[in-house]
Amino acid sequence: MKQTQISLDKTAGAVRFGNITLAPGASLAPMAGATDTSMRRLCARFGANMTVSEMVSAKALTLGDKKSPLLMAGGGGGAPFGIQLFGHEPDVMAEAAARLAGGEYRVPFDFIDINMGCPAPKITGPGAGSALLRDPKRAEDIARAVCRAAGVVPVTVKLRIGWDEDTLTGAEVAKRCEAAGVALLTVHGRTRREQYEPGIHPDEIAKIKAAVSVPVLANGDVTGAEGALELLRRTGCDGVAVGRGAMGNPWLFAQIAAAMRGEPIPAPPTLAERFSVLREHIRAMCDDKGERVAMCEARTHAAWYMRGLRGAASLRRACCAMTTFLDLEDVIALAYEYQAHQPSDSSSSVIE
Repeated sequence: MKQTQISLDKTAGAVRFGNITLAPGASLAPMAGATDTSMRRLCARFGANMTVSEMVSAKALTLGDKKSPLLMAGGGGGAPFGIQLFGHEPDVMAEAAARLAGGEYRVPFDFIDINMGCPAPKITGPGAGSALLRDPKRAEDIARAVCRAAGVVPVTVKLRIGWDEDTLTGAEVAKRCEAAGVALLTVHGRTRREQYEPGIHPDEIAKIKAAVSVPVLANGDVTGAEGALELLRRTGCDGVAVGRGAMGNPWLFAQIAAAMRGEPIPAPPTLAERFSVLREHIRAMCDDKGERVAMCEARTHAAWYMRGLRGAASLRRACCAMTTFLDLEDVIALAYEYQAHQPSDSSSSVIE
């Protein structure tokens, strides 16, 4: 397939915050259960200009939880790497940040990210995540406490545009975070009530961008280079962060980076390339976590790699039955069989 050229009004520049410079491109947005060590390394290899850990409980860190450090291990694959903390108590968030900045966990990282966007009830129930959008003062207190405790380590925030359509507090929270010392914001263009559907609201992201002077990354519904550029145009943001769009598609980062530089877009991977990277991804998970644990988590990852293939619905079901790494080879063989013999069906075009 030939490379595609996208015309640009102007090429995107580097993004700078604290002592960190991000090359033009897209960052990997934090996703619980997804942005583990193997995912971060893979996306960085394909051009993600920044990666962030799965969210880590500040309370758990301060209580000496043994599992939490595993969420931070492995770094960012050579890209600037942030550890995302969640919590609702300023003093606890500050203590966790201080311990990180002091090197207590011996984890290499470049910045600390505060979660103000997670919509999960178990996170919002106690007042953390996107619940902070209903309490801008507490959001500011947390941001200020973390910035002070982090010292020279840059602090960023991931937030949404608001709690619901009647509580669009994203701009106010963003301004308060900037005043507290936060160096960069990533804005998901939905409210907490909307979760991950319907489409995002670029105009609301644009309002948040206009309200602050720190760099802002736009997040939500980016599945291609053209979409990334359009989101930049509509929001005026400094860059984009990719979440679900990167699942099963690490090649997206190279495509977005090329588009932002005004260069031809690399062709999509061949089927053989797709499955080669899938094997690499799942093998890395097994090496990091052990086969039993990794293959349970790998079911979701493998299913995303089947997106857009003929017979994807059946292939997803096969992925969900995997228990060993060898089972992955059976799924791949089935995928090749479907591509050779099965007609395309509408159920195979999208995985949500």
